[in-house]
Amino acid sequence: MLQSCKIQIKINNASLNMLKSITESLEPDNINFPKNLTLKTTVNKNQLILNFTNEGDMGKLINTIDEILAHIQLIVKVVNNVRS
Repeated sequence: MLQSCKIQIKINNASLNMLKSITESLEPDNINFPKNLTLKTTVNKNQLILNFTNEGDMGKLINTIDEILAHIQLIVKVVNNVRS
């Protein structure tokens, strides 16, 4: 029996421009996602919501979440540096 898991991560108090930059930058990452793992991104006012669904290998889920959060951190740094 495969283990299944749903994880939701919310990033709060971001500007709409920042949220747009993050979602557009993450879009290419969603194309070749690992099998049995999905990511749906939603913007709600000043909040980015990441919904992960996984069946099977929990290590793959953890590594993917870690990678996505690292990408978001880099995007935020780049956008903030461009504004400066």
